[in-house]
Amino acid sequence: MSASAYEVPVLIVGGGGCGLTLSLLLSDLGVEHLLVERHPGTSILPKAHYLNQRTMEVFRQHGVAESIYAVGTPQKHMSKVRWCTSLGGDGPLDGKTFYAIDAFGGGKTAPIYAQDSPCPSSNYPQIRLEPLLREHAETRAPGRLRYGNELTAFTQDGDGVSATITELASGKRYAVRAQYMVAADGGKTVGPALGIEMQGVGNIARIVSSHVTADLARWWDDEALITWFINPDQSGTFGSGAMVPMGPTWGPRSEEWVIHFNFDPNDPEHIDEVTVVPRLRALLKLPDVAMTVHKVSHWTLEAVLAERYQEGRIFLAGDAAHRHPPTTGLGLNTAVQDAHNLAWKLAAVLRGQAGEGLLTSYASERHAIGRRNVDWAMFTALNHAVLDAGMGFHPGQPQELRRMNFEAFFADTPMGATRRARAAEVFETQRTEFQAHDLEIGFAYTEGALVLDDSAPHVPDPMGHRYQPTTRPGHRLPHAWLRCGGERLSTLDLAGRAGGWVLLTGDGDAWRDAAERAAVKYGVALSVAAIGAGQACADDEGRWSRLRETGEAGALLVRPDNHVAWRCQGMPGDGAAPTLDGVFRALLARA
Repeated sequence: MSASAYEVPVLIVGGGGCGLTLSLLLSDLGVEHLLVERHPGTSILPKAHYLNQRTMEVFRQHGVAESIYAVGTPQKHMSKVRWCTSLGGDGPLDGKTFYAIDAFGGGKTAPIYAQDSPCPSSNYPQIRLEPLLREHAETRAPGRLRYGNELTAFTQDGDGVSATITELASGKRYAVRAQYMVAADGGKTVGPALGIEMQGVGNIARIVSSHVTADLARWWDDEALITWFINPDQSGTFGSGAMVPMGPTWGPRSEEWVIHFNFDPNDPEHIDEVTVVPRLRALLKLPDVAMTVHKVSHWTLEAVLAERYQEGRIFLAGDAAHRHPPTTGLGLNTAVQDAHNLAWKLAAVLRGQAGEGLLTSYASERHAIGRRNVDWAMFTALNHAVLDAGMGFHPGQPQELRRMNFEAFFADTPMGATRRARAAEVFETQRTEFQAHDLEIGFAYTEGALVLDDSAPHVPDPMGHRYQPTTRPGHRLPHAWLRCGGERLSTLDLAGRAGGWVLLTGDGDAWRDAAERAAVKYGVALSVAAIGAGQACADDEGRWSRLRETGEAGALLVRPDNHVAWRCQGMPGDGAAPTLDGVFRALLARA
């Protein structure tokens, strides 16, 4: 590598949702970096759109959430998912709704979601989200995001990564020397070059996504975010099309829409910008509706996970590490949370606070979550076939019998009522996708940068629905509203965006000296949040006292990413200072 190589602590390869999030987080942590992206700009496809509560908590911590809420889908327009025969049409089976389920923190789930997080879910398509994230990232790191620049070669050694970057418009090449490299490139370059195998199931189905402009205000349900179409002329919930508004105005007056069609990989049918319009009009039963087609994209459904997330000084994140079916919306959300986990660890090592061993905890923590999320997305995708069965449909069913099933389902007869009741019970199983509250905020790390206690492991809801807050190490810190210095704060607000740790206790005096000693010795930002009567933070609602699972003299140590790293029920027998010293030595992989 030339002596004139551009030197930077972290090189990020990929400027999508994951890479941009990592960039702005590293900036907040004071870590210099360079981001290169081979495309000339951000996504031209709507792609992912649902942002779950945990992702919005990450964005809240780093000053991005409010700008998303200002332009994203209001909760009232994303509070349910429905299954319909069509939007229009005047036939006896047209415009019928099979079922609607509360979704994404709306309807009957709203009080539960609001109780457990300071952040509602949101919805903002990637075609708009990425420019927003890019603006935040470029404001924090001017000149450090280079689009139209491609990684064309790299090697690594014991001290860093040497990369060759090509500026595609000019063909000019330049060298970059980084201490660490993060591949957020969707698995296009770095992973394959390292020989990292993507394990799982590929080529499950062929998906065609159509991005169009159309005025559908007369027919769209004000509360629906996703509508699945099932009609007598189509085949099943996946094959018939799923439709999502894409804004920028939300609700029925959305200007733009995306409709997804699912095909068997060997199905010869081809849909393009010309043939898609009659197909959509027929599906919606709106033969005269005007449509402008922006893009028809083709992609392959897969459920794969990288065999490893780290190779020396190179880390895989986002789609480079895991690719999911879109069900449950786990792709982008998992990617953002990958960046959140990795950023503070890179910062700690680069600042000399932690040993290299801290970085290995990224893989041990996030690989297990990636596996769970890939499996969950596949499970919820396959469950759509169960929904079909619940309505009496099955593959290869003769068209005449299929139509008879439709007629019997909507019939005003006792058997019609029975069919609808059966379907309702089956459709509620899809809460694994649309009410996955525990899956989204209740996940936990079982090994890594944490010190476990001898408490029994938390047993998650097998349906991913019911979230049980806990402060057991490895879990996300439970949310409770506090009053601190006259300001209403969430417990999640106590760890700031600059990479600080926080010690939560009921007795600040007993722990403050120990915290100050640890902060000086390990060079970390460590604050003490004393919560309770007569302390700096008041638990006016009493929720924290019910959730903390420690005594007044006990303490919780919370990482910069708001996961509990360690806890003790009361004052340790060895004293606060020696105990906290040992905890940090273990957490930071310090010899």
